[in-house]
Amino acid sequence: MSENNTAALQELARPQYEELKKLDFQLKPAQRAKIPLQEMPVQDAELRRKNTSEVALGYTPMQAVVEANRCLQCKNQPCVEGCPVRLPIRDFIKSIAVGDFAEAIRLIKVDSLLPAVCGRVCPQETQCQVKCTLAKVLKDPEQAVSIGRLERFVADWERNQGKTELPQCAPDSGKKVAVIGSGPAGITVAADCRRAGHAVTVFEAFHKFGGVMMYGIPEFRLPKAIVEAEVELLRRMGVQMLPNFLIGRSRKLQDLLDKDGYDAVFIGIGAGLPNFMGIEGENLIGVSSANEYLTRANLMRAYERDKAATPIAEAKRVAVLGGGNVAMDAARTALRLGAEEVYLIYRRSEKEMPARVEEIHHAREEGVQFHLLRNAKRVLGNEEGRVTALECLCYELGEPDASGRRSPVAVPGSEYVLPLDAVIVAIGNSSNPLIRQTTEGLEFNKWGNLVCDEDGRTSLPRVFAGGDIVLGAATVILAMGQGRKAAAAINKMLAEGGD
Repeated sequence: MSENNTAALQELARPQYEELKKLDFQLKPAQRAKIPLQEMPVQDAELRRKNTSEVALGYTPMQAVVEANRCLQCKNQPCVEGCPVRLPIRDFIKSIAVGDFAEAIRLIKVDSLLPAVCGRVCPQETQCQVKCTLAKVLKDPEQAVSIGRLERFVADWERNQGKTELPQCAPDSGKKVAVIGSGPAGITVAADCRRAGHAVTVFEAFHKFGGVMMYGIPEFRLPKAIVEAEVELLRRMGVQMLPNFLIGRSRKLQDLLDKDGYDAVFIGIGAGLPNFMGIEGENLIGVSSANEYLTRANLMRAYERDKAATPIAEAKRVAVLGGGNVAMDAARTALRLGAEEVYLIYRRSEKEMPARVEEIHHAREEGVQFHLLRNAKRVLGNEEGRVTALECLCYELGEPDASGRRSPVAVPGSEYVLPLDAVIVAIGNSSNPLIRQTTEGLEFNKWGNLVCDEDGRTSLPRVFAGGDIVLGAATVILAMGQGRKAAAAINKMLAEGGD
């Protein structure tokens, strides 16, 4: 969105804001329900598909106050039940409604160290916002209070004001906690255990910290400076951060407990082993996993082509296989890396897509072409072993499967060919087997995920886990929710002196 359009949005909010001030923010529910939803300012689609700057520009203070006043301030707070970390949503929104942004961010940070991240990438529409009473009153789920946008607003306000406060930590407990992986689950555990007074060390396999927030989510959706700021906050709290340290190779997990003196270990290594379809031609030059593609583009900054020498396919016609957020990220990244045509191949309809509605909308605006109820049958190549085309098969929806989504059924004889020079596979990830191969006694399920109890305890004493290594590919906020439970269990165990 241009500066003029952003200013126009602010002008639309101005009369509502002036009316709210006259009422001294004392509104009845019926009055709140009449306040229009505040749209998020965004970059113009034609401009943003050629740059990697953030697409969503964030609310203005005026928009934030107006949007916050839409909240009905329910006594039973159903939105909190939809939040994996149980943020005090009603209360922080009330603070925004009266212009007390400092109090709003203080309330959020009691339960979350990553509000700027969660406000951008969490699927609020299927979690907290789906339970919003206002949406039920208006009989329209899209009219829910914009909880995520408000969370992002106050997090950005705090950072831009230079008022980021250091969380208070208890006196030194004499206990040591090792955190393996610096993604959302690991960062949450590190913060909560450090707050309890324990010495915390984070071991990260990559050269940069942040896990999927750094290597998986593109700059245009989550600026890396935001992730780096959260990691720096951990350092300021006294957490030791060790990069390029691969547990299972640099050091075995059990050695952390038996030889290095750690009293507890948390495993938060994510699900980094990409899945492939097992079809003919997947080994051709030009086929890559979305995991590798996005890691090259994000962590290794391949999008900065005038600065980085990172090799990455700069194809003109690209097919992305999948329908989740990762598929959307890969497709939109391909456009920004110079692709002229990007096709998203998904074997169900748009209704069944697991990607966020906003990401689907943004991808369409930017020119990604959706081939729904289609799937790849085989990848075609030339004599040099390079991708030249993708043979696809049409599908129709049958009965629901175990997940509740209607199963795709192939339509015989419906094959067609798409000329291409690159294919990106984004159909999910499995757990990296290294921890399993190098740690005796850890229990895994048939999908390769760690088996834990409700509090993150694994089959090994003093070893906990959470995030994608337990859930499979999930979301930032779900990983954080598991991290919070595991950290609470670790802190309780260390306080009581047990295993």
